[in-house]
Amino acid sequence: MKQFKGRVVVPGSCTAEALVSHNGFNTLASYQSAMMFGDYLALGHDTKVKNGDQNNPEVYKKPMMGKALCLPQTIGSTTGGMCLYTIMDAGKQPACMLFSLQIDPLAASGAILGAVWTDAKMPVVDMLGDEFLSYVKEGMKVTVSEDGTVTVE
Repeated sequence: MKQFKGRVVVPGSCTAEALVSHNGFNTLASYQSAMMFGDYLALGHDTKVKNGDQNNPEVYKKPMMGKALCLPQTIGSTTGGMCLYTIMDAGKQPACMLFSLQIDPLAASGAILGAVWTDAKMPVVDMLGDEFLSYVKEGMKVTVSEDGTVTVE
C-alpha cells in the first residue's frame, strides 16, 4: 500500500479499481464510440462504456465506467471537455480521474462543469507525480480522499 498527495480539482471521495494509461488519454477517441453507438445512453442497462481509442492499447476495449482512471494527462481534440461533461450527464463516468501531471484546461473544464451541472460524482486529483503512475497497476484498489490523498493497494 502506498499513498500519494495531489491537488484537488473536483472534490470528492471514492474507492474503485484502477484502469491505467501511461500514454496521453484521448478523451474524444476514448468515448466517441460509446457516445455514437448509445452505450452511454442506456442508463437503465448494465453497459460497460468501453474505451474506443485504438491508439492506446493499454486501455483499448476496456470498460471505463466506475473505474479509477489513472493517467498522465489528456490529449487530443478540443471537444474532450464536452465529452467528459456528456458522459457525466449520462451517469457513465469513471469513478475518478487521477493525473500524474497537471490537468489540462479542457479536461478540467469538462470535469468541473459535470460536477456543477449534473448529479454525477467524479473526484479529480492532479499532480500526483511520476511515482504514482509507476506504482499503480490495472486492477489495484484505489481510494481517493477529499483532501487529495490517493491510497493505492
